[in-house]
This record gives sequence, C-alpha cells and structure tokens, in this order.
Amino acid sequence: MARKPVALTIPILLHGARGSEQEMTIKTLTDSIREQASEIGFDVVAITAASLPEGAGEALRAFIGAGHHGTMEWMETRIEQRASPDGLWAEARSVIMLGVNYGPDSDPLEKLKLKSRGNISVYAQNRDYHDLVKKRLKRLARWLVATHDCDVKVFVDTAPVMEKPLAEQAGLGWQGKHTNMVSREFGSWLFLGSVFTTLELTPDKPESDHCGNCRACLGICPTRAFPAPYKIDARRCISYLTIEHKGVIPLEFRKAMGNRIYGCDDCLAVCPWNKFAHQTKEIAFHPREELKAPLLAELAILDDAGFRTMFSGSPIKRIGRDRFIRNVLIAIGNSGDEGLIGVAQKLLNDPAIEVSETARWAITELRR
Repeated sequence: MARKPVALTIPILLHGARGSEQEMTIKTLTDSIREQASEIGFDVVAITAASLPEGAGEALRAFIGAGHHGTMEWMETRIEQRASPDGLWAEARSVIMLGVNYGPDSDPLEKLKLKSRGNISVYAQNRDYHDLVKKRLKRLARWLVATHDCDVKVFVDTAPVMEKPLAEQAGLGWQGKHTNMVSREFGSWLFLGSVFTTLELTPDKPESDHCGNCRACLGICPTRAFPAPYKIDARRCISYLTIEHKGVIPLEFRKAMGNRIYGCDDCLAVCPWNKFAHQTKEIAFHPREELKAPLLAELAILDDAGFRTMFSGSPIKRIGRDRFIRNVLIAIGNSGDEGLIGVAQKLLNDPAIEVSETARWAITELRR
C-alpha cells in the first residue's frame, strides 16, 4: 500500500449521438483509442471487459472481513460496487485502463539515511496526480463520445473500482506480492485511471505474474505489514499510518517509521523490475526542490496557514496540519539529533492531542 490513497471518484457520464453508424471496425477503433490516449499524455493503455478476474471480489471481501482495511470505512460501505464493475455501472461493457509513469530520478531508499530530514513518498513530492490524470481521462472520454455512439464514465485511483485487478486483466502489469502493480516497462511507478464505456471493445491479453521466487518487497517492510505473499494488513502499513490513520499512532510502529513523514516507498523501490523503469517526463511529477528532503526542524514549525500554503495543490494537504506534524515529530524522535529537542518542546502544549503526545514521545526518545 504505497500509494495512498484517497477515495476520489470523478464519475462523468457522457452520451454519444444515438443512431450514428459505426464507421470503424472494432480493431480500428481500439487502435484509434490507443493513439488518442498517447497523444493526450498517457504512457500506456490497454482494454479489458467490464468484469473482474475470478476471485478478485472474494479476496476483497476477505480483506475487509479480516479488518485489514483499518479505518478506511469507504472500502466497506461501497464493497459491492467495488467488488463488481456491474454493481458500479450495469451498462458498462468495456474498461479502458490507462497509466501515467511517475518514475523517480533516484532510489527513494537513499533518503532514509537522512535522519534530520523528512522522507515523502515519490508520488506526493509535487502536484496531486488525481488532478492531472482526471483531466486527461475527461479529454479521452469526450473524444470517444464525440466520435462514437457510446456512453462513458471515468474514474481516478481509489474510486469504488478495483483498478489493479482490472489493470492486470488488461495487461498493464500484475499485482506483486506486495499487492501493488508492477510493470515490465515502468516497474513500480504507474498512476492508474480508467474509462468505463458501453462500447464492446476487443480486450487485450492479461499479464501473468513475474514475481517468481522473489520476496524482496515482503522482507523490506519495516512494520511487517504483509501476513503472506499477495496479502496486506493496511493497519500495519506506514502509508496507511501516516495518511489514513487519525489520532495518535501506536507506539509499536513509531521506531520503524524512521523519517517517513508521508507514505512509504520501500516495497515499491526494492522491486527488481525497477531496473527497466525510467524517470517520468511529466514536469508536474518532478519533485519540488523543497519537498525532496525537507528539514524536520522547518516542517515542525508550520501552523495551519503555513501548512496549507506549503502544500497547496499537493496530496499532502488532505491529511491536514495536525496529522502531518504528528508524523514529523515521530521522525524527529527517530532522528537521534538532540538539537531538535527544542523544536519538539514548542509543541508540547499544542491543542491537537496527536501533536502534543507525540512531542512528548519525541523528546523522551531524543534524551535517551
């Protein structure tokens, strides 16, 4: 669970002109969709049926039944829609799965050594990808409706759509043992989006699993969030803890969090398939200089207004100042830098309990 992930749905329903004659064969249509998607800025596109692979819905229900989704109630409340594209939109016949490369220019694991600086997940070091992907999906959807007799809906990331099983079924990649997508061309670094349509399109061949005997992603997890290969307990995942978890973070996870203040890329970055990955060409995903490895001392002094200004247009803004400062204080406590004690002391009387309690913990850790 590296990326994290916000329950954001951008459903738009567009109607094509009824009664118009189909001018292209299905093959020509799919080729034109790929060409148009590439022109719009998608790095990869594939097509699948509007149905999930066998067992995907059952795996989701087992995940939620075990409580592994933690406090992400949105997964539970819309489980039937998530478990079946038919439950989300009965008229859908095909799904166009699209990906945008956000590959970093260096190994994210190297920043874990910078103890007095914060480590922000690769995907959150610049603009919120939802906005960019959403705009491109809408452009493709409008073109599709304008040129063919169909209806469409578009979805970005963690809508009630199981993007990863659909992407695997479409051939974009496969879900690795860490449950994230892996691509032979882009490694771990793909943002996903989908266009549901009433068109009957020829599906692409599914991708097979190429993990083999590798267990690198399972072994590197600092909090042991994988109870078994291809299974994750989000409650133990640092991405979940730093983004979705509200309030005080349990003591058992704090030391393992290191300097990770928003998300975690460990299981993604260690994947051997990243040797084929390359840096994204999308400027909006190039890291902002001030977010590459920000000083913890400078982040800890942010008030609400300063936080909102610094993270305007960033996915980090969603978690709010209090949760973010809580994460920063855990990194301060793990820094070993006694010079940061004064920074933590200024937050001892913070009105947010998750901030004041974590400040006390950080000071105790530094004094040791």
